[in-house]
Amino acid sequence: MDFVCLGNSGLKVSRLCLGCMSYGSSKTRAWILDEDAALPFYQQAIEAGINFFDTADLYSQGMSEEVTGRALKKLGVPREQAVIGTKVFCPTGTSPNERGTSKKHIRHAIDASLRRLGLDYIDLYQIHRYDHSTPMEETLEALADLIKQGKVLYIGASSMAAWQFAKFLSVAKANSFPRFVSMQNHYNLVYREEEREMIPLCREENVGIIPWSPLARGFLAGNRPRSAEAETVRAKTDASAQRLYSQESDYEVVDRVIDLAKKRGVSNAQIALAWMLHKPGITSPIIGATKPHHLQEAVKALEVRLTQEDIGYLEEPYQPHRVLGI
Repeated sequence: MDFVCLGNSGLKVSRLCLGCMSYGSSKTRAWILDEDAALPFYQQAIEAGINFFDTADLYSQGMSEEVTGRALKKLGVPREQAVIGTKVFCPTGTSPNERGTSKKHIRHAIDASLRRLGLDYIDLYQIHRYDHSTPMEETLEALADLIKQGKVLYIGASSMAAWQFAKFLSVAKANSFPRFVSMQNHYNLVYREEEREMIPLCREENVGIIPWSPLARGFLAGNRPRSAEAETVRAKTDASAQRLYSQESDYEVVDRVIDLAKKRGVSNAQIALAWMLHKPGITSPIIGATKPHHLQEAVKALEVRLTQEDIGYLEEPYQPHRVLGI
């Protein structure tokens, strides 16, 4: 496993990140694994050399954080060896101040996340979405306070418009606030709109890019054929994926992935991930795994080498999408 710096920070992260949305409580979504079923995936990730784990207070209503914290302790992972990221923004209660990125919500949310994770600090604390109701200065000041208090080491952001992220970086510089070291955005072979503005911005500003859904929720693995019934529980029940990836050109991209995978003698997932790992500026794609072969194939993708001809072949059918995932 290779390790790289996260953006312009000195924090070293593995080239793959284990996404922990898949672990928590099956009562929230049918495809989510309960704690006992989830533990082997943390072990498999650690044995593969992955040191980067991403969760959020939203996932399984906080249970993903609990499972992640307990799993790393059960497996005896020293705190100095694990890089743990979580997020703030989504509702954690019914009252108006239990959501967003206001000072008040961030103050309560960080303590709740630390308690659930069983930690005294979080490596990467990310705003899950852009909060239109809170001034950027307020959000950045609240995050700066967490760093001063030792509760957070680095801060990052997730899906938003490029102009919003650019303004955040500008406001941070103007006020001498800590800057975001990472952007967790929606990016994969069938959703490449981030190549227009967000990815060039992050590369110019030396911000680490840690894309979510690099396999398009399994779509690029070929589990949602055009006419046949979906193959997995998630494919059958994940309404978000059905909404995000459904136009004909998406299926044409998958056809190219399948074709190249057959020629190379590897899996569809390996080809789709290898494509992403070849793209400039990509730091650590966030991998969701609910079956043992998911992580095995992700790790093997690190060894797949694509030519420029291969990359062009995969990208050629792409058609623009409306903005999705922010």
